[in-house]
Amino acid sequence: MAKSELERVRKIAIALPEVSERLSHGAPSFFIREKKTLCNLHNDHHGDGRLALWVPAPPGVQGELTALEPERFFVPPYVGHRGWLGVKLNVDPDWEEIAGIIEDAYRLVAPKTLVKKLDER
Repeated sequence: MAKSELERVRKIAIALPEVSERLSHGAPSFFIREKKTLCNLHNDHHGDGRLALWVPAPPGVQGELTALEPERFFVPPYVGHRGWLGVKLNVDPDWEEIAGIIEDAYRLVAPKTLVKKLDER
């Protein structure tokens, strides 16, 4: 695992209300209230050669981004059919954009009370 990318994802995710980290299926993963998955970080998942963030995305976003920038975005296995987005971190990542993607995922998955906490900051 590329330590600097993990540290950057960790800093973004843990800053959100009630997010914690633990391994899930061998990958560093971030959860809201220990239950709902916010995102996973995969390094060479089943030999795919990618360092990538897997994250739930709002409806339509996965199709739009994978069509516009297939060199940066992809449909991840297992969760792609549910609209999740794969973001390649080994292809010149834009960390402000990634922070926005993670926040969008949080708003999609988190309970309304936590989204309200986020908005009150």
